[in-house]
Amino acid sequence: MEEVVSVFPNGKKHLHTTRSWDFIGFTKDVPRVNQIESNLVVGVFDTGIWPENPSFSDVGYGPIPAKWKGTCQTSANFTCNNKIIGARAYRSDNNFPPEDIQSPRDSDGHGTHTASTVVGGLVNEASLYGLAHGTARGGVPSARIAVYKICWFDGCDDADILAAFDDSIDDGVDLISLSVGPSQSSPYIFDPIAIGAFHAMKNGKLTSTSAGNEGPNYFSVSNVAPWLLSMAASTIDRKLVSNVELGNRNIYQGYTINTFDLEGKQYPLIYARDAPNIAGGFTGSMSSTFRICFTNISHIVQNRFCSANSVNGNLVKGKILVCDSVLPPSRFVNFSDAAGVIMNDGRAKDSSGSYPLPSSYLTTADGNNIKTYMSSNEAPTATIFKSNAINDTSAPLVASFSSRGPNPQTFDILKPDLTAPGVQILAAWPPNAPVSSGVIDSRKTMYNIISGTSMSCPHATAAAVYVKTFHPTWSPAAIKSALMTTATPLNAELNVQAEFAYGSGQINPVKAINPGLVYDASESDYVKFLCGQGYTTSMVQRFSNDKNTVCNSTNMGRVWDLNYPSFVLSSSPLRPFNQYFTRTLTNVGSNASTYTSTVRGTPQGLTITVNPTSLSFNSIGQKRNFTLTIRGTVRPSMASASLVWSDGSHNVRSPITVFKVASA
Repeated sequence: MEEVVSVFPNGKKHLHTTRSWDFIGFTKDVPRVNQIESNLVVGVFDTGIWPENPSFSDVGYGPIPAKWKGTCQTSANFTCNNKIIGARAYRSDNNFPPEDIQSPRDSDGHGTHTASTVVGGLVNEASLYGLAHGTARGGVPSARIAVYKICWFDGCDDADILAAFDDSIDDGVDLISLSVGPSQSSPYIFDPIAIGAFHAMKNGKLTSTSAGNEGPNYFSVSNVAPWLLSMAASTIDRKLVSNVELGNRNIYQGYTINTFDLEGKQYPLIYARDAPNIAGGFTGSMSSTFRICFTNISHIVQNRFCSANSVNGNLVKGKILVCDSVLPPSRFVNFSDAAGVIMNDGRAKDSSGSYPLPSSYLTTADGNNIKTYMSSNEAPTATIFKSNAINDTSAPLVASFSSRGPNPQTFDILKPDLTAPGVQILAAWPPNAPVSSGVIDSRKTMYNIISGTSMSCPHATAAAVYVKTFHPTWSPAAIKSALMTTATPLNAELNVQAEFAYGSGQINPVKAINPGLVYDASESDYVKFLCGQGYTTSMVQRFSNDKNTVCNSTNMGRVWDLNYPSFVLSSSPLRPFNQYFTRTLTNVGSNASTYTSTVRGTPQGLTITVNPTSLSFNSIGQKRNFTLTIRGTVRPSMASASLVWSDGSHNVRSPITVFKVASA
């Protein structure tokens, strides 16, 4: 049993969901090394792929790269090509859900969407029923793809994730994109994604992951190992809205992806409270409630919220139903004969869902205005317009669903690492998959618009592939460092959780190919980190598959000495601290250069110093060490600054975050 890293139940992970590339300054005309790009293979771990989608056409592609050792699990309904050069499907228990196709073919849509975001070719006239119309493209359209179907209708098994890592490493992929994760993080040795990504890193392959969709609570980020890339999701400047017009001509802006066009026709309005499913025990009165106990909290559920089976479908037929809560698309089956649905509540409106009926999602204030109009008119009416695009000047804004730090496993390692577009992303879709999650209707499409950190992850994967095309020999840590130190900082006033929301900032792939300096790290650095985190010799030996590894006094790395491109310090409230960090910078810019350090935005109560304050390099690959020290106390819950090393043409930026944790 020496090959066993650790023993844990075979749990399930979950799937985390083309203006986006232009928005981050990565136009289709950026400089490329096409010959190298077409020789790189991206492994996408997801729900499979729809190979006939035009985004995966292999027209113009040369032969499969000679280095490729993988396979294509062909079947009567699935074949590969010179774009999709490998495909495998995993189901360790051989218990296939009846809703799925027993091959690498995608019947969910998630995998096709993420794959095309990374490597999809240019497809003109792409849209979702006319929405987000334009040219769909992936970030690295000349690259190849290998598909590893690890996720099915009922989730993604840990055993299948680990098997896919093993196969992808042997097959010869260059990077791994994994828009999958648990609902909460686990210790590294019990985390199959951390384990698999560690072995990928050992073999020179960076794993890009989604941070999770459990935000905006602190400590909700799930993929947190320092050797992988963890991505938050943020908005772009194109926002799809769906307006509601009442019979009195008042118009309210709503937030759904509405593909339906009522052509301005007014329909009767009905409030869900006035359409109770009496047979189901709902009367519509404020006292007509039942209680559900969930995590020791008693919730009152009323039919005005359109809770399950609370609405009488016959009473709302041909009318626009008003509900006092946002709903999952599957709930619409309870009132499928309605003309439309208007939802309203106080939750954030920074991302939009798609529904199987004309729909809009309003603020509580606008919902109350509509109900006031309804109560003062004998025959209130409304119409819902098909979505249209507006300019969102607040972008990029980290989505409310995007999981936040601090890192639950290691407080003093910043997670998420970065953010990228993950809201209302148009990408390829299987025609057999539902447009609205979890509910099948008559609509079919080859491109769909969805949101999630699952959508930001492939943006980062493509950015990493792009960097690798210019620097094929760079380590995973060097590529990650280049992305982090060249990222665009977000507005902390709009993103109040600051680095715990967006990490180092929004990716900037063009800048990342010329970072000047990188914070590099190798397997031995991460082993020292694990030893310092309290893992035993036997644990780390199994984890790293290296019997020579020993956790002793000479191999116990302090967390503040891991050569990470960001700095985090957790502190006790009002207790003074004096903590130093050691780092090593590698010159990847000019042969002869001198970099000077600047600490920007030092918060009140803190002193941050760097020693030495300048670093001189005489050759590419030369390394220089420095120490950063933070002294003082932090009064707010968190405080932020940044360290910038500059030679006049390169600005190598790292965030500095200090936050308070409760005393033990």
